[in-house]
Amino acid sequence: MRVVAFGYMTWGRRTIEAILAAGHEVPLIVTHPDSDNAYEKIFNESVAELAADHSIPVLVRNRADDAEVIERITAAAADVMVVSNWRTWLPPEVFSIPRLGTLNVHDALLPAYAGFAPLNWALINDEPEVGVTAHMMNAEFDAGDVVLQRATAVTDDDTIVDLFDRTLAMFGPITADALELIASGRTDWEPQDRRAASYFHRRSDEDNRIDWTWPARDIFNLVRAQLDPYPNAYCFHGDRRLRILAASVTETPYGGTPGRIFIRQGQGVVIVAGADARRGRNPGLVIERLRTDDGAEYTGVEYFTRMGGYLTSHPV
Repeated sequence: MRVVAFGYMTWGRRTIEAILAAGHEVPLIVTHPDSDNAYEKIFNESVAELAADHSIPVLVRNRADDAEVIERITAAAADVMVVSNWRTWLPPEVFSIPRLGTLNVHDALLPAYAGFAPLNWALINDEPEVGVTAHMMNAEFDAGDVVLQRATAVTDDDTIVDLFDRTLAMFGPITADALELIASGRTDWEPQDRRAASYFHRRSDEDNRIDWTWPARDIFNLVRAQLDPYPNAYCFHGDRRLRILAASVTETPYGGTPGRIFIRQGQGVVIVAGADARRGRNPGLVIERLRTDDGAEYTGVEYFTRMGGYLTSHPV
């Protein structure tokens, strides 16, 4: 088939690579310009370079709703369009141009986690599984009928990097398989249950700030959802920012005031957590490894040489 491809960053590149490897003709690629957003600098394998390597015409746009985009897609005479990690809304006059419609590939188990940073948000929310959805595009963001969906279980040992690696490996195969189904003439796709839909915003520095009134389990999930190369979860010890690189949840309850630097445990230090920590029924969070803003890294016991005092969400 002739496939116009919209893609950005590593997700977009891997998707387009799979389209080409499956033998489809790609007459046009549309991608975003480079971004200063911290999250968009992490997994940023260039789609524009891929287009150049294959001598494929490329358009670079923040938004793809202008007359030239419409004219170029129309002239490409595509059977179908594939979208992967496109960051802005595509209007119907764009996604409806190909005769078989437009397939979007999204790293979430839709209808939940539409929008941005779905893996980070899903891990923070302690979801039991994550995955990738290939769906037909309609006028609502990430809301079209599902062609294929594949999942992977999340364990307590998983970090955001593990989930990234496993879901990224799904992008190429699910795209190729979905295109094969579309080429077969099938149109009996599964509508999304919009009652189960959720939509998430882009993550920013504020979203990584630790709130010690959260349960220890929630903070643990935030930490592992923001490990390198993502911006780390952080808190403050006095006026010094601490970026938390490894943490765990205690089996023993620890009572008191949220944020209290309580007791050593192995190479880590237990911090009291939870809004109702005063009742003494909550587990604590063990800070096992951290980094200060000068780049120095410490185990919990190396940094916290004395017990007592508090960690806070803002400098004091």
